Amino acid sequence: MGSPASVQIYACGKDLQSQPLARRSFFRCSTVQLNWNRGSTGLLAVAQSDVDKTNQSYYGESKLNYLTTDGTHEGLVPLRKEGPVHDVQWSYSGSEFAVVYGFMPASATIFNKKCRPILELGSGPYNTVRWNPKGKFLCLAGFGNLPGDMAFWDYVDGKQLGTTRAECSVTSEWSPDGRYFMTATTAPRLQIDNGIKIFHHNGSLFFKKMFDKLFQAEWKPVSPDKFGDISELIKSVGSLKVAETKSQGSGSASRKAAPSNPTATKPAAYRPPHAKQAAAIQAELLGESPTPEMSKNALRNKKKREKQKEKKAAEAAAAGI
Repeated sequence: MGSPASVQIYACGKDLQSQPLARRSFFRCSTVQLNWNRGSTGLLAVAQSDVDKTNQSYYGESKLNYLTTDGTHEGLVPLRKEGPVHDVQWSYSGSEFAVVYGFMPASATIFNKKCRPILELGSGPYNTVRWNPKGKFLCLAGFGNLPGDMAFWDYVDGKQLGTTRAECSVTSEWSPDGRYFMTATTAPRLQIDNGIKIFHHNGSLFFKKMFDKLFQAEWKPVSPDKFGDISELIKSVGSLKVAETKSQGSGSASRKAAPSNPTATKPAAYRPPHAKQAAAIQAELLGESPTPEMSKNALRNKKKREKQKEKKAAEAAAAGI
């Protein structure tokens, strides 16, 4: 009671050590979120307090700490702006991590495993960071009580690829191959506008589908290692072209058999059905023979009327008229 909270890292194995490999104490700490990197050589610990002693935030305060198993670093991550730590995520390689932090508009920075800043991603209405499984692209987003702005970055080239918006998103995640980013609006968090949106790695919309009620949307679990290099994947998709299908065998033969100066056949002028019927009626009234343009219905009607006339004439003859 009253003692500071702490995080300690111990080695697991046959030769267990009683002394921790690294440790860090936290004052004014209510909860801690732990984030290991791939390879388990670095640990990010977000220490959160329900009360902000400085009265700068109604939601309390948070600090980001970094510990390494080799003992080279035990301390705070040097953030250049005051305010809460909104989100933090390791890259797939485990060599870098991205942090969204500070009072709005929040800042975003990428650090290497030595806890040194290597790329500034600017500032904006963001509280979420998602690094794609291949480590090349990442998405900064503002979900929850924020309007849903998203910025897509190429970490390798250090440039922003595009921006867009996905309002009312509840969940978000990259596809296992790292080429697509999906957001979902789900119940019971939100009861209206349920659906999914899938974006390309540069932020352009690829697919959208709405549902009356959607409770969960997840990518099929597949190891990112099953896919090739992300640059080659993007290049292969961008180079796809829809070619016109041609019949090679018959096409060449028809071209050879065609005359050098074929006579162009002038297409007949279009005549609506009612015009054709009017022409047939006019020919019938004038006693002309039906033209080739006379429709089958007009000929059928003419024969029917002729039979009716013959029937009436036969009935009149039988009656002695």
